[in-house]
Amino acid sequence: MALIEVNNLSVRFQTPDGLVTAVNDISFSLERGQTLGIVGESGSGKSQTVLAMMGLLAINGTAGGQARFDGQDLLTLPDAELNRIRGNRVAMIFQDPMTSLNPYLTVERQMTEVLEFHKGLTHAAARARAVQALDAVKIPEAERRLGMYPHEFSGGMRQRVMIAMALLCEPSVLIADEPTTALDVTVQAQIIALMRELQHDFGTAIVVITHDLGVVAGLCDEVMVLYGGRVMEQGSADSIFYQPSHPYTVGLLGALPRIDQGEQALVAIPGAPPNMAHLPPGCPFSERCALAEARCVQLRPVLSADQTPGSDHGTVLRACHMSADHVRRHAKEVGL
Repeated sequence: MALIEVNNLSVRFQTPDGLVTAVNDISFSLERGQTLGIVGESGSGKSQTVLAMMGLLAINGTAGGQARFDGQDLLTLPDAELNRIRGNRVAMIFQDPMTSLNPYLTVERQMTEVLEFHKGLTHAAARARAVQALDAVKIPEAERRLGMYPHEFSGGMRQRVMIAMALLCEPSVLIADEPTTALDVTVQAQIIALMRELQHDFGTAIVVITHDLGVVAGLCDEVMVLYGGRVMEQGSADSIFYQPSHPYTVGLLGALPRIDQGEQALVAIPGAPPNMAHLPPGCPFSERCALAEARCVQLRPVLSADQTPGSDHGTVLRACHMSADHVRRHAKEVGL
């Protein structure tokens, strides 16, 4: 049995403009020691997917479907039981460490509180464990820095503190929401290397939410591409990068800077993401898709397995009326 099994997850918000479906019928599974990347533009439903799993939706949000962790459905657990899992067996690194860390508390207090609550450690034992955790994420002079406040750390250091806090209880699952946003390229590479190293040491399953395909290439085994709250393509990282079979995936890859293309202009996806309150009846990407036909606008494609003969990257799920071969020919035409 997979460590995490999400089946037909949907997330809806009641707004002044009516009911908005932010996540629609998403399913995936995650094994121990595996890394899943959830990719898409802002507003595609990436963060709401995991916030629903963690029971952290806004007050006007509701989740349906199943999100099983180690056999337990997180969506139906009472708050007291969910609190024993969150931060302990399932931990999350939030998108902005500056706003996620409490500016009024020292790093020591914020880290020791986790261990005192979940593990019942004394303050002295929790402090010693916190120093070890900061050492593990390569923060120099860990014992001295423990008494500092978040504003006294750089952006990269704050992100390391968040990772250290998430790993204090050695969770089975680590969820990282845009873990490299607003960090310079060198620090991004360090954070990715750190997460790979920690996964190797602890055997933790990782879910990475990002719009940065470079992060996905460096870290993930499996990839799920979202657009308009729906899965467009889902499969191994190799299949997504080397044999993309959905026009939206091709667009994302085309917008990724590449060293071998020199000063060649990036191929931007035209238009803007859809209004989630008024999605088109067909494929949500149809209005921006270079391959769209009349049926794409009116008829929503079903997510199904790609049956392309000779594919050597495992099963790929895709939601597109175009054949996979047609999309891959288009990918070659745009230089992928």
